[in-house]
Amino acid sequence: MNASRLWNTLRARLGHAFAHPARTTSDTHVAQASEALRALLDDPSIPPGVRGELSEDFAQIESLLDKLDAGDLHIAVFGRVSVGKSALGNALLGREAFATGVLHGTTKSRNAERWHEVAGQGLHLIDTPGINELSGEERERLAFDVAAISDLVVFVVDGDMTQSELDALRTLGKTQRPMLLALNKADRYTADERERLLARLREHAAGLVRAEDVIACAALPAERIVVQVHADGRERETRVAQTADVAALDARIRDIAEREGKTLAALNAGLFAGDLSDRVAVRVAAARRDLAQRVIRNYCLAKGIAVALNPVPVADLLAAASLDVALVLHLGKVYGMPLTRSEAGTLIATITGALAALMGAIWGVHLVSSALKGVSAGLTTLVTAGAQGALAWYATEVVGRAAEKYLVQGKSWGEGGAKRAVADIVAGLDRDSILREARAAILARLRGPQGDA
Repeated sequence: MNASRLWNTLRARLGHAFAHPARTTSDTHVAQASEALRALLDDPSIPPGVRGELSEDFAQIESLLDKLDAGDLHIAVFGRVSVGKSALGNALLGREAFATGVLHGTTKSRNAERWHEVAGQGLHLIDTPGINELSGEERERLAFDVAAISDLVVFVVDGDMTQSELDALRTLGKTQRPMLLALNKADRYTADERERLLARLREHAAGLVRAEDVIACAALPAERIVVQVHADGRERETRVAQTADVAALDARIRDIAEREGKTLAALNAGLFAGDLSDRVAVRVAAARRDLAQRVIRNYCLAKGIAVALNPVPVADLLAAASLDVALVLHLGKVYGMPLTRSEAGTLIATITGALAALMGAIWGVHLVSSALKGVSAGLTTLVTAGAQGALAWYATEVVGRAAEKYLVQGKSWGEGGAKRAVADIVAGLDRDSILREARAAILARLRGPQGDA
């Protein structure tokens, strides 16, 4: 399974569509994103273990497909605690749907409410927990997760941005989701103060939010005090509730939804597919590495035992060559790049040639040990056999790791060639540690029930 290839295909398709809007439609974007999501969901080459580790993400694919089929657009209201996110959501909805209160961080988990119907799409507002709350790491993570799977983010502030808000804005920018920056509680400022503050916010958000998408609003404007003077000259103050001022933000969201809504939903789904493809690729690579290491160790042990038990020097070498070929063939299957026996033989010849050039002294000891084993007896044979088996183990370790590197790089040695690749592997191995482990494992087998017989 090549997860990155799947995402690259989607990205190429969507990129072509966005570059040539006259040649396609938003429905085409949705169809392409749906195709990519289904391909990832149904890919038979993803190991069950990887699917299990990412089960929540694969469930999210199902939700995204349903969302695309329904033509829904999700808008996350995001920001620091107590900036009035829930109140702003309620003002946009025109009803009390989200809990508000004076307690620090009233919203405990994500809440979603259906809002408008625009251009055949159902707009949904999602209220998120406040970021930067004391002992609220889990809520902060949830808020970022919700924003990352939303099609549009309304980032709410109530004044000049704090450092934590700037950090959050930049982090959200990395998700590539379009954002609006809403200055809530704008009624607290004079007209001049409000304009200066909006200009400052546009500076902070430059490159992340378009200037026209930085909008002032007031979800719960302060009551206006009206002074009435009676005929007898007495004054009486009356507090008059003010209506929410969210018309500009409402209009901007509707405009974006009408012009770009389906494309935004498709792009969001595509971004999720790309991110999941990358994570699947990482998990698959890790699973393959773990399996490859077990395979290499098993062949190292098998080769070490075979060489240690066989008293004929030439037969030693033949047994070693046969096991190395089997190892390389097995690794080819692990990495989804099957090799023929001829290809495996050529690969081994390349690796052993580079290894011999680097480690002639070790190969000399190998041959001397093989000759000694044929004329030795008793404990000397056991010790010598263990030493030779350990060297055979080590050589197979190098062959296996070099073959693995060759396969991981798409059957390529890279710019440095085989000699450099083998040299890097040899330099990265703790030879003495490997030989000690090999001797211990081999001697344990030789002294076991079969070895004592």
